Amino acid sequence: MTTRISELMAAAAARTVPVVRGIDDGQLSDPTPCARFQVRDLMNHLFQVVVNFQALATKREADFDAKPDFLDGDWRGRFDDEARKLVDAWSDPAALEGTSPRFGLPQAAVSNLVLVDLTVHGWDLAQGTGQAYAPSPEVVAAVIPFTEQMAPLGRERGAFAEMTDFPPDADDFARLLALTGRQAT
Repeated sequence: MTTRISELMAAAAARTVPVVRGIDDGQLSDPTPCARFQVRDLMNHLFQVVVNFQALATKREADFDAKPDFLDGDWRGRFDDEARKLVDAWSDPAALEGTSPRFGLPQAAVSNLVLVDLTVHGWDLAQGTGQAYAPSPEVVAAVIPFTEQMAPLGRERGAFAEMTDFPPDADDFARLLALTGRQAT
């Protein structure tokens, strides 16, 4: 069974997992476009997002306050596994029903939060480690309206930096990056 959102998550993960696999341990202390995160910090954050959003799909409690270090052993393979579990969790149509107890948002909106994180942080990690990254055009098109709507709240809560400028003819991904406070290169 799949849902449209799980298909989009699979597409986003398919673009981000290769970047994660391409990170060398020597790059973990390198900076990323996400000013408060080095590669290690951002990778731990993205791990935490992928794991916690599995719980949120079933409306279970998620712990975003804990700051575990996921980067031991075969962490790259584990990230791939956890991303697959995320997709599976959101494949159940019941995952999209109701309101998230954690965020007080409709579950459909919650699912978009993880899509934005997988896509934008995939790009952040690629930039921080000198890798190529091409987002899924379907995912970008799906999250632009959501991100436009949520960006002011994201900035207010410190999740997004101030919006950057982008040319009028910018593509959707450059617009998505700008909405989250990043500058496409």
